[in-house]
Amino acid sequence: MSSPRLPPAAVQRHLSAPRLAPYVAACSGDLDRAVDLYRWNAAVAAAFWEVVGHGEIILRNAIHDALTERHGRSRAPGEWFDDPRREFEPRALDDIAAARRRASRTSPNPPPGKIVAELSFGFWRYLLARRYAPTLWPAIRHSFPHLPRGGRNDLERAVIRLHLLRNRIAHHEPLLRENLPARHADLAYLLDAISPAVRAWALDDDRLAMLLSDRP
Repeated sequence: MSSPRLPPAAVQRHLSAPRLAPYVAACSGDLDRAVDLYRWNAAVAAAFWEVVGHGEIILRNAIHDALTERHGRSRAPGEWFDDPRREFEPRALDDIAAARRRASRTSPNPPPGKIVAELSFGFWRYLLARRYAPTLWPAIRHSFPHLPRGGRNDLERAVIRLHLLRNRIAHHEPLLRENLPARHADLAYLLDAISPAVRAWALDDDRLAMLLSDRP
């Protein structure tokens, strides 16, 4: 048996008028449509959260593998994120230190993979920045065998946009003005650069297309 429909005015009261305001404005004041649009926004956000999550983990592992291989060739002790070549900027070093602290809460000597998993999407985004083009990028580039020649700038911009989208979703913000088909294309570009096969696995194109076309 389906549950009774909550009147739109009650939904607004429980969610708060300010939270629903962007949806009401997008529906020219129609509260019924605004509530439907809010539910649609939540469904689209959940779908993107899933696939962007896949993209974040795949990107993280691709960069980690490339820098681990580079570090191994140098025969330096420790791990690449110990920064033996003193290449990382203060922000990155702060992120690594914070990841170590979080990883150490459950293990006094956390394995490298645990520390890497604690590093945020923003950390990996900044490793693709131009400042690291002469140092880290030549090694990272090998993890993107299908990236067009000279595509670091395009890759960085796509990852920046995906990071911003992820943050909007994480804060339950409206996606009404977000170019969602373009963000889908950004994710496809990132994953295709690593492996078209992994892109096919990670992206549920039909589900996203149906949701995007079903906006109230």
